[in-house]
Amino acid sequence: MSPSSTNVGGFPGWLQPRLPFFYGWVVLTAVCCAGFARQGPAVATLSIFIEPMTGEFGWSRTSLSAAVSLGGVLAAIASPLLGPILDRRGARVMLCVAVLLTGMCALLLSLTQSLIVFILLFCIARMSFASPFELGIYGAVNNWFVRKRGIATSMATFMQMMGLMAMPLIAQLTINTHGWRSGWIAIGITVLIVGFIPVWLLVVRRPEDMGIVPDGTDQTGKEIAQDSQGSPSEPAFTRAQAVRTGTFWLLSLYTLLVYPVQAGVSLHQVPHLIERGIDPTIAATIIGVFSALSAISGLAFGAFIRHLGVRWSLMVTALFLALSAVVMVWITQSWHGYVAAALFGMGIGGMLTVLPLAWADYFGRASYGAIRGTALGVQVVAQAAGPLISGILRDYTGNYVWSLWVFVVFSVVAILTAVLIRVPPPPPR
Repeated sequence: MSPSSTNVGGFPGWLQPRLPFFYGWVVLTAVCCAGFARQGPAVATLSIFIEPMTGEFGWSRTSLSAAVSLGGVLAAIASPLLGPILDRRGARVMLCVAVLLTGMCALLLSLTQSLIVFILLFCIARMSFASPFELGIYGAVNNWFVRKRGIATSMATFMQMMGLMAMPLIAQLTINTHGWRSGWIAIGITVLIVGFIPVWLLVVRRPEDMGIVPDGTDQTGKEIAQDSQGSPSEPAFTRAQAVRTGTFWLLSLYTLLVYPVQAGVSLHQVPHLIERGIDPTIAATIIGVFSALSAISGLAFGAFIRHLGVRWSLMVTALFLALSAVVMVWITQSWHGYVAAALFGMGIGGMLTVLPLAWADYFGRASYGAIRGTALGVQVVAQAAGPLISGILRDYTGNYVWSLWVFVVFSVVAILTAVLIRVPPPPPR
């Protein structure tokens, strides 16, 4: 049976020839919906619930941070196993399962009565956020786009940042009127409505399954088979080949340094702002500014990364993170919070756009899931460490100043690491 007659992802292969545009844009739209839904258990969303939940139950900040960290540990274990499944089966089922897990956990969190139940539910949602969502979203994008990967990745990042802007606001507005339990219900319903149906109906594993190739170039027969192994202009590393390169380990070290900053600041920024005298509703709007600037920054990095280069993009990203942490130390007025949020957002938007693109550009899409799944263990462990650093140092000192200075140091070392990153030599054929 020819590639054009197979049935994939819920749609027959003959659909693409009847469309006036490349079907990859349809896949990208569905993936963007999943990216929006992904932000239900984001640490910025959880930060909205910290004050009301600790106020009702008397839990410590460290115990809430532990739920994020345990989710990261689960993701670190799952990621190397899920990566090869992504390469074989594609992103559709992985993303659908991730959406269902996240939505159901959010709904059940509204019934929380004990810390153990909260940690169990949230760490499952966090595992889904950190592993299958991450692999599925960028795996789909990198399968469908090569030359246009920068703009496609930035659009996926943009919609995730729109979700990151919307979810805390949805939670805060619901909490203001109906309490924190209703806030979790609102998050769960939003995740399920936005995330599931588009992915289930529209996502196809690879363009070759529909008789086309990445970016919409027409190819058939032998050319498709050749391209499925990696085009001449694209590297095609296996996992074993990738881990033997210095680039793999430098990217992993960079990830290990920036993700504690991302997760540690995101989870505790609302409590930090409130402790500095900022009204909770204004603090939620500051989170909105951070998310909006993250979205804009992601688009900007996606548009200009081919001119700026991956290495310089990584350096600029870490610089924004360092500056944002410095400003956060000195927050005393609302406008200080907006400045810090803007800088932090520009750094996060760059990080979320440039890092997935760097892995795909340096090592190709043939074994992207296996390679990214292995490296993702480092990322989720780093994300798990960030909230613990913030929570422990805050409980020990009574504020977040020490943890912010730790994150400044991490960001500066990340800049120096990015300087050393180079394109790996082609693998032997």
